[in-house]
Amino acid sequence: MNDVFAAVKAAVDTAENNPVLNISIFGAFVAVTLFIVIRASRNNKTAADYYAAGRSFTGPQNGFAIAGDYLSAASFLGICGAIAINGYDGFLYSIGFLVAWLVALLLVAELMRNTGKFTMADVLSFRLKQGPVRMAAAITTLAVCFFYLLAQMAGAGGLVSLLLGINDRIGQSIVVAVVGILMIVYVLVGGMKGTTWVQIVKAFLLIGGAIVMTIWVLAINGFNIDTLLGAAVDASTTDPADAILGPGLQYGANPWDFISLAIALVLGTAGLPHVLMRFYTVPTAKEARRSVVWAIWLIGLFYLLTLVLGYGAGALVGPDVIKAAPGGVNSAAPLLAQALGGPLLLGFISAVAFATILAVVAGLTITAAASFAHDIYANVVKKGQVPPDGEVKVARRTVIVIGILAILGGIGVQGQNIAFLVALAFAVAASANLPTILYSLFWRKFSTRGAVWSMYGGLAAAIILILLSPVFWGTETSVFKNVGTAIWPLNNPGIVSIPLGFFLGWLGTVTSRRVEDPKKAAEMEVRSLTGYGAEKATHH
Repeated sequence: MNDVFAAVKAAVDTAENNPVLNISIFGAFVAVTLFIVIRASRNNKTAADYYAAGRSFTGPQNGFAIAGDYLSAASFLGICGAIAINGYDGFLYSIGFLVAWLVALLLVAELMRNTGKFTMADVLSFRLKQGPVRMAAAITTLAVCFFYLLAQMAGAGGLVSLLLGINDRIGQSIVVAVVGILMIVYVLVGGMKGTTWVQIVKAFLLIGGAIVMTIWVLAINGFNIDTLLGAAVDASTTDPADAILGPGLQYGANPWDFISLAIALVLGTAGLPHVLMRFYTVPTAKEARRSVVWAIWLIGLFYLLTLVLGYGAGALVGPDVIKAAPGGVNSAAPLLAQALGGPLLLGFISAVAFATILAVVAGLTITAAASFAHDIYANVVKKGQVPPDGEVKVARRTVIVIGILAILGGIGVQGQNIAFLVALAFAVAASANLPTILYSLFWRKFSTRGAVWSMYGGLAAAIILILLSPVFWGTETSVFKNVGTAIWPLNNPGIVSIPLGFFLGWLGTVTSRRVEDPKKAAEMEVRSLTGYGAEKATHH
């Protein structure tokens, strides 16, 4: 085992001297995707073109794009790293992210597609008071997108730094800034159509690359999972070594933290605005269903592969090498690629991971921009009186502002495990968005006050608990290292903030004197279940 370890260490050292190859693979990649974006953007005339790609994608195409949107840097870099270091507990992320899809599919996807136009707020304000509900929904959307963007930017910084051998913070910060600028260009030029094509290409490459690496790792171990797990235990630095095969390494000390994380992961997807927005890019409810079925197969396959890739990285690269690399835990997958196929495979896998980050970041940015321009600007500030191109202009300006904020935030969270950062975004989505989405779709008496209390209350609870938690204070891995002590003991706020979001929605509704229009509620119910009126609404 030591020989393999030494060989990998040598490979890591030599590859750091080959940034030219890595940069050229990167450059080729960026050139190809930019070409796709520019070609796709030629038809962007109306808001529907810019936000929803003119609803021109088929179910399978949208399924690949959803997989491209959902399999973020957290899935590829974060989970592989978490499994390599923490074994079984790292794989819980994969399970949580996958099960979450079933909640999204069964409860939310098709109903939202039938009711809305471009954004989540369209659905939530359908039968309630437009102004306050749209405002609250837009703010929660922006908050979720921001947390998610932080994770992607942190991943990008670590990844490119690993490729170029940059170890200092200033170099990594420059890398984050470059990623941010590239992303702004993609979204400004391509809109949703360009973004969707980048996601489709990226899903092909990511799943293809993961399959190749998985077969390679299994071939080294004689296609025997036992041999692979044995090798991972031999390389493990935990005490006892076989602790990585059982639960408890990461969450053993505090099972509540695990329950909180699990609730956030499973309920979060159904409240993620950038995933929900993907359903508006298909022409009919039937295609929306088809796209989800395709997405579940693709995403499920990928999460099974992370198990082999994570333990493979633990066995072939070793936990210590992974932790010491630039980008820390997030560099497990690229280092495994390097151990298997040298600098060439490392360059390819990193370019794929980079495309992953770009595609997800572009999807998030366009969602946040649509939310601001369509909900806050067009419907709250201008009360629907907007010239045809006005909304898209504001959306494009918003993209630049969001890009700058994401760059600054990404510089702040370098070195954090991105699967963990994404789990925070899921907690915010499940606390602030999910209760209102479910109540709006399934509870006829739900009121405007309930919606507003639930969204602001869930959002505030999630963010305050994160700010008071070990994520920010008092530990080795906190944002402020070893400073102060955390007032709230759990890393993930989900266990408190999600039930609180549901409770506030109920309380606001029960105490509300204002009765909502029962006709609107009935219309929404019919439309969400049958799709009647939705196709008509999308055309004018």
